[in-house]
Amino acid sequence: MTVHLNPAYPLNKPPLSYQHGATLIELIMTIVIISIALTGILNVMNQTTRHSADPIIQQQAIAIAESYLEEIQLLPIIDPDGSNAGETRATFDNIDDYDGLSDTGAYDQMNVAMTGLNNYNVDVTISNVTISTINMKAITVAVTFAGTSNSVNLTGYRADY
Repeated sequence: MTVHLNPAYPLNKPPLSYQHGATLIELIMTIVIISIALTGILNVMNQTTRHSADPIIQQQAIAIAESYLEEIQLLPIIDPDGSNAGETRATFDNIDDYDGLSDTGAYDQMNVAMTGLNNYNVDVTISNVTISTINMKAITVAVTFAGTSNSVNLTGYRADY
């Protein structure tokens, strides 16, 4: 038996009648894989964009809590005039006056609303604490952003010296 070799079809290359390219099944599988990958990437981008402002909200809540806490800690523990009758936030003269304060929106010491902070809720509690025979006031300021359950709680102490 004699084998005739055609120089147009070398042994290491397929004849021209073989297909070049991809089949329909390969194309469909490629589209499915790419769409699954894009869906995952877009979901991550969506979550990142949705929660990108959360650190700003958290930082603003901390700043509000620090502001209230500092305002309260600057006052004396003992009431200078001996009476809490008829006092408003602008005339609070001791720490205990702030006990139970609940603001919808952040306000300054003169009870004027701070611009752009109306979505924050502020709650203040004052309690008596004794540490090593020293009478102190524990001041807790809780700040929450409207519509969320996360809150920032700061506690400061003021000694009765």
